[in-house]
Amino acid sequence: MGNTASCCVSGSPKLRRNVHTRLDSYQQESDLSREETGCNLQHISDRENVDEMDLEYNPSDHPRATTIFLSKSQNDEMPHKSLREKRKSVFINNNGMLRRKHSSCSTIFLDDSTISQPHLKHTIKCVALAIYYHIKNRDTDGGMLMDIFDEKLHPLSKSALPPDYDQHDPEQRQIYRFIRTLFSAAQLTSECAIVTLVYLERLLTYAEICICPGSWRRIVLGSILLASKVWDDQAVWNVDYCQILKDMTVEDMNELERRFLELLQFNINVPSSVYAKYYFDLRSLSESNNLNVPLEPLSRDKAQRLEAISRLCDDKFKDIRRAARKRSGSVDNLCRGRWVPAILS
Repeated sequence: MGNTASCCVSGSPKLRRNVHTRLDSYQQESDLSREETGCNLQHISDRENVDEMDLEYNPSDHPRATTIFLSKSQNDEMPHKSLREKRKSVFINNNGMLRRKHSSCSTIFLDDSTISQPHLKHTIKCVALAIYYHIKNRDTDGGMLMDIFDEKLHPLSKSALPPDYDQHDPEQRQIYRFIRTLFSAAQLTSECAIVTLVYLERLLTYAEICICPGSWRRIVLGSILLASKVWDDQAVWNVDYCQILKDMTVEDMNELERRFLELLQFNINVPSSVYAKYYFDLRSLSESNNLNVPLEPLSRDKAQRLEAISRLCDDKFKDIRRAARKRSGSVDNLCRGRWVPAILS
């Protein structure tokens, strides 16, 4: 127990190469047999303590690693101008001044997006913006374009692609419309959009590829296809997606899903801590790009539901608080102890 060498190491090819080097040095230094050392599997506590360099390459696996899309958005010097001019958020243009809704005694405005139930439209906008920064600030020197994601070899429609289809970056609105169409037709949830982004960044990390103008649609489609099957209990079948994208065949959809899983090394696990990290990083991305969650006035029905939820939680933890409550006494009631003579027999 507790050995650092293991054959059961997850995920990234970068991690796997580092483990091979550790295995070679371990086999050279150790003269003990397997029977003498016992089980050579890595302890779970050692697997959780990942090196800082490994965290850098695995944001979709470890909650302490910084998400790739947030880093790319922070490195962007010139934000997309049309996003600031044509955004639909809680800000209202009024003679060149920006005005935001504020709560008052008669009206209370609340953010309707939570980590357990994010706002669908706002979440899709944030995911589309994250993919936009992935494409815009991609590494042009590194990465390769795989055939399974090339739209020229596997087109999504029968319309002919322009010769420079892989040269012009798509706009954020174009990415949003593509994702919104799939989510509306398949009736997917907002949580599925966050898992889609997790799988997309995991693919880019594991396969060491970049998302580019000629491959972003098929990469996003594969991420949505896999996220809907993992997250939703009643998943949409591949043949149903062919009804949305009418020019695609079931064989092409199956091959896309198969290759996507192979590149992910069948690692489809999304821990709750990773999901929470992506949710809050998407909110940070929206705030930095003035794409805030729409505020809605608090209605009577919503206030009653919030009060019922608060009362339920209060009743649930009332017994726990009662058991943890400690009795206390006043210092005034303390008196000096009496000396009692001991009886020795």
